[in-house]
Amino acid sequence: MVRTSKEFPGVEWIESTENFIKVNQNICTGCAKCLNVCLAGCYELLDHKVKIRSLKECMECSACWYICPEEAIKFSYPPGGKGFKTRFG
Repeated sequence: MVRTSKEFPGVEWIESTENFIKVNQNICTGCAKCLNVCLAGCYELLDHKVKIRSLKECMECSACWYICPEEAIKFSYPPGGKGFKTRFG
């Protein structure tokens, strides 16, 4: 199923049942760098740990994975044919 968003015009998401981003709660320090860098608001801070709120509007940029100083985020792109696509760029 293809889904769009008013907040991100020109972008479509094709639903995937797989979580392609995971946060290892055992090593997350709650620094919230991933939360601050995520344009889609995929994360939230609960009990001094970052948790995934929703991946519905994830742009698959992997900035969260890149910025995490503890390497607590594991990122793998969704399987082929899933994820987001854009008409621009």
